[in-house]
Amino acid sequence: MAGVNIVTAAAQFWTDVTPQQNPTRPAVIASLHTTTTTRPLRAPRSSSQILPSPLRPHVAAADRLLMWTTPAGHSWQRDLEDKLPNPTIFKLFQVMIYSLDKDTRSNYGSGLLRFTQFCDNINIPENDRMPASQELIAAFAASHAGRASDKTLNNWLAGLHFWHTVNGVPWHGSDMLRSVRRGFAKLVPATSRRAKRPPVTIEALTLLHDNLDANSPFDCAVAAAAFTAFWSCCRLGELLPRSSTDFSLSKHVTRSILPFITKRLPDGTTFLSFHIPWTKTTQEKGADISVTARPHCTDPLSALISHEHINNNLPAHAPLFAYRSGAGWSPLTKINFIARCNDIWASLGLPRMPGHAFRIGGTTEMLLEGINPDIIAVQGRWSSRAFLEYWRRIETVLPLFISSSTDTARLQTLDSIMSGFAKRHTLLHV
Repeated sequence: MAGVNIVTAAAQFWTDVTPQQNPTRPAVIASLHTTTTTRPLRAPRSSSQILPSPLRPHVAAADRLLMWTTPAGHSWQRDLEDKLPNPTIFKLFQVMIYSLDKDTRSNYGSGLLRFTQFCDNINIPENDRMPASQELIAAFAASHAGRASDKTLNNWLAGLHFWHTVNGVPWHGSDMLRSVRRGFAKLVPATSRRAKRPPVTIEALTLLHDNLDANSPFDCAVAAAAFTAFWSCCRLGELLPRSSTDFSLSKHVTRSILPFITKRLPDGTTFLSFHIPWTKTTQEKGADISVTARPHCTDPLSALISHEHINNNLPAHAPLFAYRSGAGWSPLTKINFIARCNDIWASLGLPRMPGHAFRIGGTTEMLLEGINPDIIAVQGRWSSRAFLEYWRRIETVLPLFISSSTDTARLQTLDSIMSGFAKRHTLLHV
């Protein structure tokens, strides 16, 4: 962070904490913590209790990767301070920690909490917690078998691995851990497995169109986001902030890209494109979203232009899908968007659907229409390998598509289509 005074920030940190909180953590790391923490801390819940230790101060989950350490990590950081000046060390840790999105840091911090609780419960000495032996890592993973999902375990272990990296110690997850992970996946309890929810079908999308108020600024924003997410195979998090406080100019597209400029190909196809500054896979490189007109009431191009016209005269720094409101304008958040869509579907007897159902639904609908999977992979910004893996996950929801599909015969050719796709890209063994 340009302009941060290391010495001043560190001095302020030590002024604000009591000696018992973290007397051994190097000041340069503590000063970085003060530049990343913005929200007041809540008292830990009963399920988040750990034994008190000066090595593990009470900080937000996203800050544990930096602020929690062990004697080995502390020793490495002291050696680092003898070799490099503080500004250089500050920059090193700053760049490492910002390689992770804040939500990821929080998820990783949760894993570090569970690992600490495990070590507390079986009286693992501080010196043995990091670097953790392969036996300790495997035992930690096995201790949650039958109680958590394999996805949760993967996040916890990734966080534990990163914690070792940021503390300069080796990671010993190896053969024993691989065996535990395979067994863990087989023991995932039914309560941790999410019931399959139907993707957003074209029929569900049509019902959404029919029940949104075309004259409502809020509903116009909802329609534009829904139809764009569906037909352009977008993750909702790439288009909408989770909440009003989650909006960031570095991650979310704003109205500064307006006005929309449409283009027409020689065959009459109309489209437009806009750049988003961040995606889950490309991070800060962002991506270009292509929006093509569709001969359907859920045409995303028409919905975007309608949104632009109805929600006009909003500031350029407002989110792209902001809408006029009593406060002047409000951002369309992922929470409000999903709530509005599900209120409509629930009132019509349809099940509630998660945000990811739009990306799955749009991808599946275009495959059912016979669109070449290579084109869909480009539309959804997948590599060939990633798209085939994504399709194999979609296969699990195809039976749910059949009940609403008006032409189930289209489903019979999908396996051969995707097999051909895999063969062209030499991905048969993915």
